[in-house]
Amino acid sequence: MHYDTPVGGYGERWKTTELVARNYWWPGVTKEMGRYIDRCNACQRYKNQSKAPAGKLMPNTIPEKPWSHISADFITKLPLVQRYNTILVVYDCFSKMAHFIAITEKILAEGLAKLF
Repeated sequence: MHYDTPVGGYGERWKTTELVARNYWWPGVTKEMGRYIDRCNACQRYKNQSKAPAGKLMPNTIPEKPWSHISADFITKLPLVQRYNTILVVYDCFSKMAHFIAITEKILAEGLAKLF
């Protein structure tokens, strides 16, 4: 009645909450109004984009030799095995070779740099 009707006019979150709060109140009214507005079907379909369009996509450079382009990632929250609960994965984009190094989740940057 206060939001998605011709009289309500699809106002912003705080305006709608204020209109509802004039006549009704319950615990969590602000959160519930926010969830209702975020899930509004018409607003999701007709929402204006506030960002500038992205530029042209540029392809990644193709590596020419092994270990010239690498990526690193962590696999965390693993069960504890011999004091280790995390795996550092170092991956070569050219040869598709990977190294898996068992570490603890509490490793510091200095120790990680030595391993790397």
